[in-house]
Amino acid sequence: MVKIILLYCVLFLLFAASYQASNVVYNVVKLGAKPDGKVDSTEAFTKAWTLACSSTWPAMVYVPQGSFLIKPVVFGGPCKNKILFSIDGTIVAPSNYWVFGNSGFWILFYKVTGVTVYGGTIDAKGGSFWACRNAGNNCPPGSRSLSFVASSNIMVSGLTSINSQMFHISIDHCHNITLQNMKISAPSWSPNTDGIHMQSSTGISITNSMIQTGDDCISIGPGSKNLRIHRIACGPGHGISIGSLALHQNEGGVEDVKVTSVVFMGTQNGVRIKSWGRPSTGSSNPCKGLKLEDIKLTYYKKSAAATSFCKNANGSNKGLVIPPSCL
Repeated sequence: MVKIILLYCVLFLLFAASYQASNVVYNVVKLGAKPDGKVDSTEAFTKAWTLACSSTWPAMVYVPQGSFLIKPVVFGGPCKNKILFSIDGTIVAPSNYWVFGNSGFWILFYKVTGVTVYGGTIDAKGGSFWACRNAGNNCPPGSRSLSFVASSNIMVSGLTSINSQMFHISIDHCHNITLQNMKISAPSWSPNTDGIHMQSSTGISITNSMIQTGDDCISIGPGSKNLRIHRIACGPGHGISIGSLALHQNEGGVEDVKVTSVVFMGTQNGVRIKSWGRPSTGSSNPCKGLKLEDIKLTYYKKSAAATSFCKNANGSNKGLVIPPSCL
């Protein structure tokens, strides 16, 4: 794993050097951002993105060390060339959650192609919002920290996301997305803080990351296909969830999901599939093609034994499977 991380670092340094050599680098501080975490720097970030997006050469948006306060922002495309969004500092959200309104987004990349987000930390400061939700007060709907919508050929590498109001990373109607070497963290009691959520998307790879949340580490919604999840440390949280599915009559299914080398510690579940009790999801249309291979599930209390139960599910098992498979 160390060798893989070092390789990524070397590749990134070569990647960043090519941008530096072309001199198409837009430093948010030089465009007016303040690294004190107090002054609103949204306008400077927007300027940097607009310049990078309109560049006919590959460009870099650079966030240096320091803390930068930004309000909800949309980085829209299509852009003229590839963009590296390189973060050395920390991007922080406003402490007043009412500032987010009803959009559901904090940092949104919309209709972009060939964007890499590298390094840094984003802190949504979700504590006060969670308290509002848990108290049952009148609260806004909450926001996802980092979202990609209608985008393709995206890489997020080395990013740390903490204290998201809702989902940390959201992927919707996207293609060819790589998420790697990430750290995602929120307290176990924080509601709906899924680490990574995707829907209506294809070609998603999530690798070499640690996810600690109050909800699903990874949640997979309808219309998701060709997903690879590898070398993930998950917990606390609810585990990896496919669904809920079948909420709507004509929604896309989920196909070709492969989960390998994942460790679950202190999670509510391992990998689960959730669906609504619709007539179309009865015994006549079960989950199929499930494969279990080299799985070991144990209780943290040695006095209890793990068991296996299947209903409306077809598949096979291979290798050591504990508890014994019911497929």
